Amino acid sequence: MNTSPSLTNAAADKLAVIDALYRFAAGIDLRDKSLLSSALAENAVSDFRPAAAKAGFEYPVIEGKDNIVAALTSSLAKLDTTHSVTNPRVTIDGDTARLDALVEAQHVSQDDHTRNYLMKNRYDVELARKGDGWVITRNTVDNVWRTGDISALSAI
Repeated sequence: MNTSPSLTNAAADKLAVIDALYRFAAGIDLRDKSLLSSALAENAVSDFRPAAAKAGFEYPVIEGKDNIVAALTSSLAKLDTTHSVTNPRVTIDGDTARLDALVEAQHVSQDDHTRNYLMKNRYDVELARKGDGWVITRNTVDNVWRTGDISALSAI
C-alpha cells in the first residue's frame, strides 16, 4: 500500500493532538507537574463546571497554565486517580484542533480506599499547534454518568 505524505502528516497530527490529552491525564495521575504543564498552553482555560454541577458541587473556571496545574495538583492531592481516555475524535483546521473524547476518572481516597468516586466525562478540548506538538487551549468537561461515594471528593 502506498501512503501519501499528506495522509501520513495528517495521521501524525491527529496522534499528536490526542497525545496532548494523554499527557494531561497522565500528568494528573502520576502527580507529574512537568508532564501536566507540557499539555497546556500558557493561556489555557479549564472548565469543569458542567461535570461538577451534575455531581452536585461547584468548581470554578481556571485560567492560565500555572493556575490549572496548581489547582489540579492541590485539589487532587489526597486522592489516587486514574484517567482512562477513550473514543478520541479529532478535527484539525490549520494550527488549531478540536478533540472530543470520553474520559473515565476514578478518584480514590488515599486515607480509605473503600471511599471512591467514578466519573465518565466527555472532554471537549480545543488545541493549538506548538512547535512539533499540540497544547490544550481550552478543556470543557461534562459528565455522562457517575457512581460511588461523592464524599471521596471531599478534598476538592
